[in-house]
Amino acid sequence: MTLKIRDRIFNWGERTYLMGILNVTPDSFSDGGEFNSIDTAIAQAQDMINHGVDIIDIGGESTRPHAAAITEEEELKRVIPVIQRLRQESSIPISIDTTKGIVAQKAIAVGADMVNDISGATFDDQMLTTVAQLKVPLILMHIRGNPKTMQSLTDYQDVVAEVAEFLKMQVAQATTSGIPKDQIIIDPGIGFAKTAEQSLELLQRLAELKTLELPMLVGVSRKSFMNPILHQNDPKERVWGTAAACYGAIARGADILRVHDVSQMYDVRRVADAIERN
Repeated sequence: MTLKIRDRIFNWGERTYLMGILNVTPDSFSDGGEFNSIDTAIAQAQDMINHGVDIIDIGGESTRPHAAAITEEEELKRVIPVIQRLRQESSIPISIDTTKGIVAQKAIAVGADMVNDISGATFDDQMLTTVAQLKVPLILMHIRGNPKTMQSLTDYQDVVAEVAEFLKMQVAQATTSGIPKDQIIIDPGIGFAKTAEQSLELLQRLAELKTLELPMLVGVSRKSFMNPILHQNDPKERVWGTAAACYGAIARGADILRVHDVSQMYDVRRVADAIERN
């Protein structure tokens, strides 16, 4: 399976791709406020491009645990100028990280290329039809509840089986809505409505999600599931824990890693691919 975005070809299984996180928010869990001006956001994007990123994921609404929702007007005010400016300066594939169909639509109109919906298209009942009309790739992530409530919704009989069932159901709805299956990417949602133990189990059993026969994005970067292991409350000090988790994800079939620390994870990806894929 392959996916073409602008002049880039993503050959799933050939190597692991890196999605760089660009949060233009005041309150994201590890970098809130660092890139919420156009100039700082573009400088960060350019740094990621210089260090080998494959996709830049731009988000204007924090999805950290207990984060409050914002209006679509506020989200658009944050993301649209950054997407416009980045598109003027680079042909790098851009993903819009949003759960709102109207934000997706307006982001694609000014230069974004794909939609990353952490709700798995459950927060906005117009998301799937919007993406189908836009004819762009869609990332569907597993979640329960919303960022404010998700950490109280961690009661699973079998976390991997239930994540797989949710993703299978959302993929079916997406294809019924007119999104081709080869335009869909799945994300198990590490840390979203999962305890630290459940996130580790998901990582250990990632290969089981390959039965869905879709490319898989995995986001482990700086996440709190590592805290019981590392005893490190500062997310920025979890870089090497992130590296280990990224290697584990690659070994179990991840196709895209969503990361903050692109330069370090670029090297992790190259070595892991040399061991696991070649």
